[in-house]
Amino acid sequence: MQWFSEHYAETLLVIGIILLAIEVLVLGFSTFFVFFIGLATIVTAGLMYLGIVPETWLASLMSIVVFTALFAVLLWKRFKALQANVDTKRADNDIVGHSFVCPQDIDPLLPIDQQPTYEYSGISWRLTADSPIQAGDKVAITQTDVGVLHITKIA
Repeated sequence: MQWFSEHYAETLLVIGIILLAIEVLVLGFSTFFVFFIGLATIVTAGLMYLGIVPETWLASLMSIVVFTALFAVLLWKRFKALQANVDTKRADNDIVGHSFVCPQDIDPLLPIDQQPTYEYSGISWRLTADSPIQAGDKVAITQTDVGVLHITKIA
């Protein structure tokens, strides 16, 4: 414990780097507060190393709070704009294009919980379609959602 008090600036620097790593690697840069606190901790450690901020708990805490607020005010809109660019393209998967014989009639007007199911790869999927499909028709999967296969009739 004595080492931490003798090397307070270095300890804060390591804590700041760990906070930045958690924000980027674990949280995927989804919450900015951990990033702001980590950045403020690193700046405070640098100012302590230069002798501008005294190496006390109170001075470091006040410095971290002030810099966190400052970074939040200055960087919030820029970071929020980074999150605005969301890719809406659906991910492709191997199940799209799979064809099979429809086990039951499908009525697109029925709610999803009343649609028939299809067992594929050990999972019971609900089937849905844009137009009515009769049992015995050959169909192909066009899209997947959680627990739902969107199918269409093929000739």
